[in-house]
Parts: sequence; structure tokens; C-alpha cells
Amino acid sequence: MNPALLHTDAPPVMEARRWLEGVIHPANRPLINISQAAPVDLPPMALRQAIADAALHNPDAHLYGPVLGLPALRAEVATQFSAAYGGAIAPAQVAITQGCNQAFCAAISTLAGAGDEVILPTPWYFNHKMWLDMQGIGAIPLPCGAGMIPSADDARALITPRTRAIVLVTPNNPTGAEYPAETLTAFRDLARAHGLALIVDETYRDFDVRSGAPHDLFASDWDDCLIQLYSFSKAYRLTGHRVGAIIASERRLIQIEKFLDTVAICPSQLGQIAALWGMQNLGQWLAGERAEILARRAALQTGFAQVEGWQLLGCGAYFAYVRHPFDIASPDLARDLVGKASLLALPGTMFRPKDDGQGARELRIAFANVDSAALGEVCARLAAYRP
Repeated sequence: MNPALLHTDAPPVMEARRWLEGVIHPANRPLINISQAAPVDLPPMALRQAIADAALHNPDAHLYGPVLGLPALRAEVATQFSAAYGGAIAPAQVAITQGCNQAFCAAISTLAGAGDEVILPTPWYFNHKMWLDMQGIGAIPLPCGAGMIPSADDARALITPRTRAIVLVTPNNPTGAEYPAETLTAFRDLARAHGLALIVDETYRDFDVRSGAPHDLFASDWDDCLIQLYSFSKAYRLTGHRVGAIIASERRLIQIEKFLDTVAICPSQLGQIAALWGMQNLGQWLAGERAEILARRAALQTGFAQVEGWQLLGCGAYFAYVRHPFDIASPDLARDLVGKASLLALPGTMFRPKDDGQGARELRIAFANVDSAALGEVCARLAAYRP
């Protein structure tokens, strides 16, 4: 067995689902799953019809396509993102991937190898950490400060000759924190000064509470250090179709093409057709989806204010990150919540280094699939829970 893979943590969501085995929930207290926020509702009917039409009538939908993605989708991303960020992005600077996780893996593969280092703010997105571990790349933790926002000044002290990149996720998974524009600018300047890449994962950009561009990184020359990642899964409920994107320099995409050709040959044709149709036709629908997510965020914030002893550390997009008041480690508390409160959540230890004791007092609440009324019930169950 590959020792790097053996020493990589197991997938946390799969581990948490095993906690449900053998547990029977009372009829008046059904399970509320707040462990994962990937959309569970179907795409809108019009989008499903577009997928069906392509499957039935477009022969190319069943064949290999360009490794870097459909030209029309790459052009649409370039056009819409240029407008959204007030910058200049060319279609040749866009690649389509089999989901955003693959986008991250592809980007890292152009930057680092075994023995190199990548800086990740903590709490971190566990799949990012898992890929680095599989590749023998050191994940250097950067503890976040107030509001779960990382500091470029703190990151500066972590840079060594082996550092190759800094990774930011905003809005953040797991904390929900939306990084201020000045934070991203400071990290861009830091990366540029040290010859590093700045990877900004904006999977949840469509659900940012801010109505304008969340940063201006694309407003001037950017492709010397910036790599942006994106997911169509959350915006258009295409999780099963696996469609993501990378925006980076043409020079880097030449190398990314090698990676993508090796691991997938090309992205799903039907998924790309769906993403393109969604971008061109579902703007108003997506605005409604965003409004609903923001309403759920507000409902959780209101309800959580009544949960005595617990602290809301971050909240935004699909996630809230909380600190519990009990003298029990969060993995044990999370399992206990399944039986005593019929709540399935992930403990903070899944998002931090093993020697970081803060995770023992933290939980992630994924609220995007829970309506406002049910979020009130989540808060009521947490308020009533005792170990």
C-alpha cells in the first residue's frame, strides 16, 4: 500500500454517516442532517429538460470532448466572470474540470510535489488537506483570527523555501466566513512578493451576502500568481454531474491539461452542457436560490442567539461554525447528538490538525438543505441537549 494514502484521513462525511447505523429516531424527532450541504433537490425542470434534450439529440454529448472543456462554456465563464469582477479574463484562461475538487488537485499538481509545502488556513476544508497528504506535500496550518479570517501577516511567518502556494476558501468551508476584499488583496501581495501562487476557491461565490464583487483581484494584471477555483454544482444543483472550473494563466493551463487528460480525459459533456445552459438561462432562478440561502443564514443566526452557552464563530453561504460549552470532545459530542438530539453534524476535529485542541470544542453546521423552520428546531435541540 502507498504509505501516503494509508496516512491520509478517511473521508469525514462517510465516517459520520456510519454513526447513523442502528439508531432509531423517535417519530416526533426525525433526523436532521446538518453534516453536508451539497444540494439534494433536483435541478429545475427546464435544466433537466435541456440535459435530456442533449442526451437524446446531441451526438457529441456522448463522446470525448476537449480536455480543457467545451469552448462555449469556457467563453461564457470568461465573459460572465470578467463582468462580475470588473476584470479581464480570456476564454484561454479558463479550464473546465470534473468538479471543484479536481480543479484543486489539478492546480496543486502544477505547483508542488513531495516535500513541498502549501499554507492552508485552519479550520481547513478536509479534502484539500487530504490531497496534499496523498501527494506528500506538507499542509502548513495558518490559524484564523477574529471572525475566522486569516491574516497575511501571520502567513508571512510561515513561508519557507519549500512553500509553493497559499490556499483561501471564501465564502469559507467549514466556517462560512466571507473574507474581506482587503484580506484577499493582502494575500495576493504576499504571494506575489514571494513568488507563490494564491489559490482562491470560490465554490460558494453565488451565495455571498455581498451583492457586488467580493474582491478586485481580477481588476488588474492577475495571472502571474492568482488561480481561482469554482463549482457549478452548488449554483445549478449539478453535484452528480461533476462540473467545476479553474481560472489561471494560459501557461499554467498547458500543464493542467496534462493532469486532466491523465485522470479524466475530459469533463462530462452532459454536465458541461447543463452548466452552460444554466449560466445563459437561470440568472433569475439563481438569484432566488441565493435569497433563500441568505434567509436560512439569517434564521440560523436568529435561532442560535437563543442557544445558551454555545458560540457562533462564523456563518455564511452554506455553513455555520460553532463552539460548544461542554466538557466533552467534539467527536464524542457529535456522535452523542445523533442519539440524543437526532442531529448529524461534523466535529471540528475533522477540520484541524490533530494537535490543534480547538477542534475538540467545535462543530460545523451545514444548513443549506434545512429550511428556516427546521433550523429553528436545530437550535431548539441544541439548546436542550446535555451530554
